[in-house]
Amino acid sequence: MSILKKSTKLAQTAMLRQILKRCSSLGKKNGGGGYEEVDLPLDVPKGHFPVYVGHNRSRYIVPISFLTNLDFQCLLRRAEEEFGFDHDMGLTIPCDELFFQDLTSMIR
Repeated sequence: MSILKKSTKLAQTAMLRQILKRCSSLGKKNGGGGYEEVDLPLDVPKGHFPVYVGHNRSRYIVPISFLTNLDFQCLLRRAEEEFGFDHDMGLTIPCDELFFQDLTSMIR
């Protein structure tokens, strides 16, 4: 694996950890205002994370490689603006489910 590829993978992992730590459904606040590590659900494969999409909050498992996609990053910014990451709802993406499916199929 090249150094650039390793660097990109590390950056993706760091970004995902930051997002997941800020999402209280996957990390619990400790008394000092930080977060304790909590494992992902067992049905989430390594290198992936769950998101909830649309009005019905349908659950999708997406690869961390999506974090480098500008369109997906835009959805994450919208999620943070609308819901923040300090809630018990999981990482919720505020868009139509069909749009999300179309976007993720183009990213893959």
